[in-house]
Amino acid sequence: MKKILLAGLFVLPCVAWAESSGKPTLSGDYVEVRTASVFAGPCHFNGEVVTTGRDAMMAWNVQSGEWRGTPLQGVRAVAVVSSEANLADKAPHRSELIIDSGASDAQASAMVDALKESYGTSLGKVISVRRTPIAFQHLGKSYVVSAGEIARLAVEGMPNDECCKMPSGVWYQPLAPLVNRKVGYTKDAKYAGGAVADSWMRADENSAFYGKFFI
Repeated sequence: MKKILLAGLFVLPCVAWAESSGKPTLSGDYVEVRTASVFAGPCHFNGEVVTTGRDAMMAWNVQSGEWRGTPLQGVRAVAVVSSEANLADKAPHRSELIIDSGASDAQASAMVDALKESYGTSLGKVISVRRTPIAFQHLGKSYVVSAGEIARLAVEGMPNDECCKMPSGVWYQPLAPLVNRKVGYTKDAKYAGGAVADSWMRADENSAFYGKFFI
């Protein structure tokens, strides 16, 4: 009993320190679509790796948390990322961020700061930030995200979690670290074009990741 009490006395100050340290924490749903198959046979992968995979769409739906004192629950964001080479290479990335127009100015500013600080390597140089209504629907293993007329994606989970049964067929890592990462089937994804890239569209391929993000 004495050991248990001593352990408790040690844990409580640690918890109090964590709560008072102000460390930003956000969590929620995440889905990502690439312009290359992330789960495929080696021949298919080799055929795409040097010719495509240079663009991606990342989408966040914050379910809980705050960033440096600003509550961000319910805030949604989309990033469109582009590069001159496959995004898995070391070529510089550039991106534009789209923040839900339903967020306040303070929330939008905090969300941009959180994304830049947490995913700086994946986003690269942020060229522009836009505001537009963002809808983020997650039902079971289905995701549908739309950012006004700028971007849209629809992703379904793979049957029987095939990517988990054959992990050697997963050729990339998500641009955002995820908990319980899964590969998704992209029904369709569309970017209207803007500051970082020309318009593009993909459909009917295993080119998505989804899961829970924590930052």
